[in-house]
Amino acid sequence: MIREYRQADLDQILEIWLSASIKAHNFIAPEFWESKVNDMRDLYIPASETFIAESQGTMAGFYSLYGDNLAAIFVAPDLQGNGIGTALLDDAKKRRECLQLTVYKENVPSVKFYEKQGFVFVGEQMDEHTGHPELVMEYSNVTLKPPHGC
Repeated sequence: MIREYRQADLDQILEIWLSASIKAHNFIAPEFWESKVNDMRDLYIPASETFIAESQGTMAGFYSLYGDNLAAIFVAPDLQGNGIGTALLDDAKKRRECLQLTVYKENVPSVKFYEKQGFVFVGEQMDEHTGHPELVMEYSNVTLKPPHGC
């Protein structure tokens, strides 16, 4: 089940975000992610529309939208590979005609996941916080709209 975020979800969101970030981004020191927990709590989550995936009464993952930007999508590491990420992304696609995201180029499993879900490459940039290259990807569910139009 996917539902809207409630303030009581915040601690679990932060736990999932931190553990999944460390796992997915093993090319960046865990200390970097640990240093960003307060920003997630105080800036990013409050500024975004966030939705929660629950499985058997527990939080399994979440995603956050900031305008047409898929700002975050994370699944608890022990629950990855069970379709939760796909369900979250399908829900996000229903809420926007066009979605854009950035993903670290070195995060090959996530890049492949987004490609499989219909996202296309529209650019590349450097993450100013880590110095690692990011791919800019976009999804449009409007067939007449060309990519790079969010």
